[in-house]
Amino acid sequence: METLTVITNCPDEETANAIALAIVEEKLAACVNILPRVQSIYRWQGSVESAAEIPLLIKTTADNYPALEARITTLHPYDVPEIIALPIARGLPAYLNWVATETLQ
Repeated sequence: METLTVITNCPDEETANAIALAIVEEKLAACVNILPRVQSIYRWQGSVESAAEIPLLIKTTADNYPALEARITTLHPYDVPEIIALPIARGLPAYLNWVATETLQ
């Protein structure tokens, strides 16, 4: 089973906590790391913008990705939230098995 780390950024701690709790409770993710606030600079609708954001590192499986993406999109206040998935090429087998077990639907 392919394991993924999914990254999204949230506008504030309240949103980050709500998304993290929902996706773990719904078994769409085994674990979510809520990182400290970062400053993001990006282009949006023709202008350069700057915003403080809270990154989430989400551990899940490729099988769960479509449902996870849909749920984040539903819960996220941004029109176009950053949701990117990175494959985990290697990892401690026991940890990768734990992620798979905790996200079984």
